[in-house]
Amino acid sequence: MKSILVVLDGLNYQVAQDAMGYLQAQCAAGRGRLYQLECELPSLSRPLYECILTGITPVESGIVHNHVDRLSTQRSIFHYARDAGLTTAAAAYHWVSELYNRTPFDPPRDRHTSDESLAIQHGHFYYDDAYPDSHLFDDAESLRRRHDPDFLLIHPMNIDDAGHKFGLSTPQYRNKARTADGILSHYLGDWLEAGYQVIVTADHGMNDDRSHGGILPEERQVPLYVFGSAFSLKDAAPLQTQLCGTVCQILNIAHDKPHCAALLA
Repeated sequence: MKSILVVLDGLNYQVAQDAMGYLQAQCAAGRGRLYQLECELPSLSRPLYECILTGITPVESGIVHNHVDRLSTQRSIFHYARDAGLTTAAAAYHWVSELYNRTPFDPPRDRHTSDESLAIQHGHFYYDDAYPDSHLFDDAESLRRRHDPDFLLIHPMNIDDAGHKFGLSTPQYRNKARTADGILSHYLGDWLEAGYQVIVTADHGMNDDRSHGGILPEERQVPLYVFGSAFSLKDAAPLQTQLCGTVCQILNIAHDKPHCAALLA
């Protein structure tokens, strides 16, 4: 099976539950399910991209803050998929390119990537936190239609950007979550019809200090929505470190990562 992983940067669990009406409607109709996930520590972006995509905690990977500017030393979903002969793609923040393709990020070279030898073979990468989520999802859909990837990462930043500017308990932050939900309503049906198994989650949450990085529940509790025939939709207690292995299970590729069997049908 093919899979799309959507990482809505900085999305707190409660805000996702309250504001994402389209995804909640799909769950209420029995077409998906929302789980609560606790992110690893520190609750920062680059360390948790690495955690989600490799199954390795920040203290184990060494990617312990946002300014660790080097290639990952771990095996990611992209590596496993490429080595199994599958096609990989990502529309994501440039730190993802730096972790798995090339570092430092050179925009003229790396912003638009198509190279079968790279872990992320086809990519559109951005470096402005205010890059519109609408454009980012269009970038991702362009990659999907053009390259038919087996694994596609979609990683928009506007929710996190609003959280840093205004804080958790603000209309600006909640409305960016609503905007992402609306964009997903345009695409999710087509993805499922094309046979994709879709996971929508977040790296970390947000606090009222307009930041994150610590142990507060609002910083650590994030959503995990699942859609598609690969999922059981039954009770489960998934860990963030199990997302990499779970996606590999869906892709039916060899890996050595932990996964959450209860999530899968």
